Amino acid sequence: MNKYRTHTCAELTERDINKIVTLSGWLHRKRDHGNLLFIDLRDHYGITQCVIENNNKFFSSLEKVRPESILKIIGKVVKREKGTENLDLKTGKIEIIIEQTDILSNAKELPIPVFGEQDYPEDIRLKFRFLDLRREEIHKNIVLRSKVISFIRSEMLKLGFLEYQTPILTSSSPEGARDFLVPSRLNPGKFYALPQAPQQFKQLIMVSGFDKYFQIAPCFRDEDARADRSPGEFYQLDLEMSFVEQEDVFQVVEKLMINLFKNFSSKKITNEKFPRITYEETITKYGTDKPDLRNPLIIQDITKIFTREDVKFDLFKKLVKSGSKVKAIITKNTKDKPRSFFDSIDKWAKDQGASGLAYFTIDQNTSITGKGPVGKFFSEEALKELMKITNAKVGDSLFLSCGTDFELAKILSIARNKIAEELELINEDQFAFCWIVDYPMFEIDEKSKKIKFSHNPFSMPQGDINNLNFKRPLDMKAYQYDIVCNGVELSSGAIRNHIPELMYKLFAVAGYNEKHVNEKFSGMINALSYGAPPHGGIAPGVDRIVMLLANQKNIREVTLFPMNQNAQDLMMNAPSKVDPVQLKELGIKTDSKKSD
Repeated sequence: MNKYRTHTCAELTERDINKIVTLSGWLHRKRDHGNLLFIDLRDHYGITQCVIENNNKFFSSLEKVRPESILKIIGKVVKREKGTENLDLKTGKIEIIIEQTDILSNAKELPIPVFGEQDYPEDIRLKFRFLDLRREEIHKNIVLRSKVISFIRSEMLKLGFLEYQTPILTSSSPEGARDFLVPSRLNPGKFYALPQAPQQFKQLIMVSGFDKYFQIAPCFRDEDARADRSPGEFYQLDLEMSFVEQEDVFQVVEKLMINLFKNFSSKKITNEKFPRITYEETITKYGTDKPDLRNPLIIQDITKIFTREDVKFDLFKKLVKSGSKVKAIITKNTKDKPRSFFDSIDKWAKDQGASGLAYFTIDQNTSITGKGPVGKFFSEEALKELMKITNAKVGDSLFLSCGTDFELAKILSIARNKIAEELELINEDQFAFCWIVDYPMFEIDEKSKKIKFSHNPFSMPQGDINNLNFKRPLDMKAYQYDIVCNGVELSSGAIRNHIPELMYKLFAVAGYNEKHVNEKFSGMINALSYGAPPHGGIAPGVDRIVMLLANQKNIREVTLFPMNQNAQDLMMNAPSKVDPVQLKELGIKTDSKKSD
């Protein structure tokens, strides 16, 4: 016992009736009934209802005190009158008759209320994050995050992994996102970089003879914000294993994820043996390497139909002749949907920057026809062939788009999610995991048209490493893999390239000569030259895992102190200008025009 409390605000029950207790916490809400004042007192653990009569000398001070002020309350535990119990609260069958109180800290008028879960603008929520975090839902999310991390640590130790810490100040990497740079005072003109991930260090741990490593690692990337990505920093479960193949990594991660998601959610895991989907297959069927497998809709190539003479859809036929493709999404038994449903999907596609989505429904009276704006362009025979190709039935509808593979994947990947949401096809009570495997080692950069690494440059290519065809690098597959759940990419991983000679050859394909590789990856190349075991790993994102478990759509809702969309901390006013003396010590001059 201390002077502030004998119990927490979630602890008292009917067993404590007639006890004199001391509670401390925030004034969550008060209700003035004239001769009685009811106060809901809140702490980290819960809420207890307290009541004071108007003949008590502390009544007037409590009547005036603002919400979120800190109170210490001493009083007697009594049973609530019948009909006034609140079964939503752990303490809902009792209340405290206030005998005396002490205002420990007065609160100013609140910029956002803590009671209730109203939506407020992001800038207000982030500027007053300490108030936002007092709200019930986000407070629970942060507690969940802590428990998830503790559970992960415990499970990793059970699986034979040991936790090691890697440096925060390291060297800049030419691959991946932009680095956050840190100037070195002792080495003028030179910079450290905050790690985008502990990639090289965790591989060096394997080279150093440690067998299984993990770390809840902070990572720093100068990237734009998205709903599932924080600007600036994030945390991942970083792990690496020696003497393993791809399947060994899969077994460890699947076991961890199943235990983790079962422990923190009642939702069903659709397949406890996670499906393996090749990169080529997922792009073909879903238009993305982050498919939501709860969504039954798939993308189908129907380009062949537009070579028929009895198809009069001239706009698409001309584009097909010039090299474009036509792909479709088939929705089952949607013949009774109103025209407005189809038009809204078409308008939505245009709002996404596409030319829209053509559509029609397969109908049948005396013959099979296409019902809708473009259905008239298809003969009965063409429709029959289309039904055969797509397995569509009478009463099904088709949404069509024409363009390059890249353009079609871009619009149809999000269209299949939009359509599924509108048709309520997605089961929100499921977790659908899958592995995306067999990524290409290289790809063509859309802007520069040059060959670049498609994923992780330190990955091991598939096949006989002594007979790789470097003349056809775009055909080369890698032991790279992603784990995806409900359309959210949780992690990327790979079996690593532990052979320096092979690494030089692969980097050469992407335009890096041996000198450049030695300069940028000197620690890695040097270490691999002294005997490196075959090794591999992965790094599931902690923030995204918690986001899924908390049923949140935005990663900000599971992060203690996130930045806004412009990578600004509105609460601490970061980034900020620094004293010129500090800059002079570091040998840095700023562009006054850009910094204003």
